Amino acid sequence: MPTIVIALLIIGGIFLLIAAFSFRLVTQTNKFVVERLGGFHTTWGVGLHFLVPFIDRVEKVVSLKEQVKDFEPQPVITKDNVTMQIDTVVFFQVTDPKLFAYGVENPLAAIENLSATTLRNIIGDLDLDQTLTSRDLINTQMRSILDEATDAWGIKVNRVEVKNIVPPKDIRESMEKQMRAERERRQTILIAEGEKRSAILRAEGDAEAVVLRAEAFKQQKIREAEGDGEAIVRIKEAEALGIKLIKDAGADHPVLTLKGLEALAKVADGQSTKIVVPSNLMDLASFVLSAKEIATIKEPKKPAKKAAE
Repeated sequence: MPTIVIALLIIGGIFLLIAAFSFRLVTQTNKFVVERLGGFHTTWGVGLHFLVPFIDRVEKVVSLKEQVKDFEPQPVITKDNVTMQIDTVVFFQVTDPKLFAYGVENPLAAIENLSATTLRNIIGDLDLDQTLTSRDLINTQMRSILDEATDAWGIKVNRVEVKNIVPPKDIRESMEKQMRAERERRQTILIAEGEKRSAILRAEGDAEAVVLRAEAFKQQKIREAEGDGEAIVRIKEAEALGIKLIKDAGADHPVLTLKGLEALAKVADGQSTKIVVPSNLMDLASFVLSAKEIATIKEPKKPAKKAAE
């Protein structure tokens, strides 16, 4: 009895162990492709599943995450017979685990080979300049072709990126020389434009200075004229005030005669040699106010003579 019990316990433990290992937990990012008796049975999604021992088996665990494959540089020939090295990066995702498991033997290798073939076909229709400047076009065409071809493998190609385009050494050197020449040309243009702008600013500054100087001179002349005008007005006002004061003082004929004699004395102090005096000194004031004739005859290095008639 003890031997039979022990044997049963061992057999029961083996069955329990097999049953325990027959449960499989599938996470959110994976799917299990299950075969039964050698043929496709089902695809397990998220959750806990029981695998029938010796009958079912997990043929493939497929990741549903987006995957990235960086392929090695491929030699390609352009339309104008230039050989260059181009490497690409493919972003893809498994959409059908069954097709991915049974559609192609090695999906990654198939994508790599298909990518190289597609790249050669696309670059073969482009010349060197188009290849270097048409990355977006190359990426779009490759994504479209690869996505259509991989549908049968349960794969969706989300995008394709051309990472590096490496021309031959002699072409790279020629391109570098061309870029240096272009940089030098742009630098020369910028320097010339700067000098031109500087000359324009200097000319504008000189013109503005001339205008300002002319305006200052104009304002100076205007102020001088205004000052002269104001001085004349003040003189006339003073003369008018003097006449008014004399008039208000009620100056009589003798006073005016005395003022005339004072004026005559000032005239006699000049350089004149001939003075016309009226015969009637009483009319001197009216004479001084009305008219005066002075003839001046200058002789070099001789004092002036005074004569009265």
